[in-house]
Amino acid sequence: MSDPVPAELRDASARFTQPDALRFIAGARTPQGTRAAAVLILLSGEPANYEVVLVEKRADLRSHAGQLAFPGGSMEPTDPDPVAAALREADEEVGVVPASVDVLGMLPAAHIPRSGFDVTSVVGWWRDPVRLSPVDVEEIQAVHQVPVARLLDPVNRSTWVHQRGFTGPAFTLDDLYVWGFTAYLLDGLFELLGWTLPWDASRVTRIPARFLSERL
Repeated sequence: MSDPVPAELRDASARFTQPDALRFIAGARTPQGTRAAAVLILLSGEPANYEVVLVEKRADLRSHAGQLAFPGGSMEPTDPDPVAAALREADEEVGVVPASVDVLGMLPAAHIPRSGFDVTSVVGWWRDPVRLSPVDVEEIQAVHQVPVARLLDPVNRSTWVHQRGFTGPAFTLDDLYVWGFTAYLLDGLFELLGWTLPWDASRVTRIPARFLSERL
């Protein structure tokens, strides 16, 4: 049975497109008009038990090895818009059927200096969730359907400090460590939706050593 969009998410698009929405994404940089990319922030489940889909990159990749991210990638010439790109990438990477997703809206595009991409984050509601596994096994090592309540739990929140002087929000779930742009997006999304619980931003956690060769 399909899950309809929860009432609290029906007006989400208006929140994402408000003039100051970009300021909620602490690490966002103004788009540079260069290469375009899109990611899919995919929510599902009952309001008390929402889940969000994160992919874990393969540990042997040359870029973003082992990182947690949202399904997504660069826009192709055949993609008419970021929504189409995000849905296509989610299908190709982890098998999310595009027709099963209701698009709630888009967060403002943000520039990522590391890759040179301007990334648009598409927020979707997954009507017919199933357990996922990697389809693009050359890039994706694992798929994690993470309880949003665990991400919101102050016990699992902290601040990372990069050796280059950058800082940002982090989420630690057992062996998973979410930081960088993905964590910025989660943090901003939760703020925009009014879900954030008070947490101790003065608590610093170490970025796993395997990530320290990566720039933001």
